[in-house]
Amino acid sequence: MTPRDTVAPPPSGERVGRGQVSEDEKARYIRRMFGVIAPRYDLINGLISGGLHHGWKRVAASLVQVPPGGRAVDVCCGTGDLALLLARRAGPEARVLGVDISEEMLAVARRKTAAAGLEARVKFSLGNAEALGLPDAAFDGATVGFGMRNTVHPDGALREILRVLRPGGRLAVLEFSRPRNPLVRGLYDGYSYTLMPWVGRLVSRHLDAYLYLPASIRAWPDQEGFAGMMAQAGFAQVRCRNLLGGVAAVHTGVRPSACR
Repeated sequence: MTPRDTVAPPPSGERVGRGQVSEDEKARYIRRMFGVIAPRYDLINGLISGGLHHGWKRVAASLVQVPPGGRAVDVCCGTGDLALLLARRAGPEARVLGVDISEEMLAVARRKTAAAGLEARVKFSLGNAEALGLPDAAFDGATVGFGMRNTVHPDGALREILRVLRPGGRLAVLEFSRPRNPLVRGLYDGYSYTLMPWVGRLVSRHLDAYLYLPASIRAWPDQEGFAGMMAQAGFAQVRCRNLLGGVAAVHTGVRPSACR
């Protein structure tokens, strides 16, 4: 076998999650990983969260406060849960766009939207959170559900979302975070490094996608750190709401009238 025929193995999920690979490697890994796990993504989420993620997403959708008939964008939309929640909350005249890097995830989202009878309100588009390709000041609200960690440059994604929000438009970012109680944190660490990877590997059939998850959570900023990142990107009125003692958190921020 010549060097030209040699294909390097993909980076492990743990190395990617810890930020020990190049930006290009992370982007390729994330896209490939979600393409593989897309058909079982919803099942896995339900199993590893005990169904709690549905309630967390309802909280995030409620905090965006999209007005009736408003326009919203769900960035890193995955299989479309938040996009559908936003559309239902904002009423029959609302229009919601879901954007994701994985066409396989979007295919699942489109099927769910059709089954819910919301095709007229919710559309999906292949795209990158850091370069949405959408008009300035086009949306009343935006969400990101468990996807900000997966961007290569979260600060760049935040600035891009700020750009497409109208003045006064609100962003809600739902993400795994840092439990405040040391006992809860210890229990969660044990769960996420043992049972979570086992269940994820068994159901998703992806060798290390659910090693990436706990590693990326540990490398992610805590509540104060991400709030600071949002403020630095230009968001005002940044707030954090902890869920399940800080296992997850919803950060909200508003586009001010004058962006810097």
